[in-house]
Amino acid sequence: MSISDDGLRSRQQQLAGDLRALILSGDIAAGERLPSTAELRERYGVNNMTVTRAVAILKAEGLVEGHRGKSVVATGRLPATIRAMHAPPMRSRGRRASTELIEVGEGPAPARVAEVFGLAVGDPVLVRSQLASLDGEPAELVWNYYPTSIARDTELTAPRLLAGGSPAVLAALGHRVVRAVDHVSVRPATVAEFVTLGLPGDVPVLRQFRVAYAEDGRAVEATVMIKSGQRFEIRYDVPLTDQNDSRDS
Repeated sequence: MSISDDGLRSRQQQLAGDLRALILSGDIAAGERLPSTAELRERYGVNNMTVTRAVAILKAEGLVEGHRGKSVVATGRLPATIRAMHAPPMRSRGRRASTELIEVGEGPAPARVAEVFGLAVGDPVLVRSQLASLDGEPAELVWNYYPTSIARDTELTAPRLLAGGSPAVLAALGHRVVRAVDHVSVRPATVAEFVTLGLPGDVPVLRQFRVAYAEDGRAVEATVMIKSGQRFEIRYDVPLTDQNDSRDS
């Protein structure tokens, strides 16, 4: 059965998108060949050049590789699974993770950060920005925001990575984090995100906005995490309490 044109993206982007979905879902396994050029040409109603360009997109993303005299095969490079939890720097089982501190200082509160802290937009907040890498490749940009009323003249302002991460420092300051709320969305990358994360093409970024709350209900940390869309999936462990009590928040 032929695959219709979505009428918006180039045909090579559509073809790359369909193959990418099959690879990331495991339906094309590591070492398994992609459909042949002839198969793809017939299925999508395209020429050889379009197939070649679609495969080049996937090669740039590290999802496929070609061997001389052999078919193009999937590399088995799958997204790293990150468990959604309030914890020290990013970790992923079987992957080598590292974090670099970019900058620490006070700056104006973005609108959403100001809202959760009960501040006016532009009021000063402490900002800690970091770049996390997986297997030596840039993978995530992180901005941690704190109200100056709890952060000034504390370990949070130190120009170094925090021992035990921010939860340990906040607990030592009397603000033990007891819960965090995530808002997750996907959008195209900004120019700075595209360059810093070394995105291979028009790959969207995964955006997490996390608010951490202390025992008294006060928001003590807001975090913006921008991840390379093709490198991650997020795991949520959802407690099965009253399934009838589902409310928007």
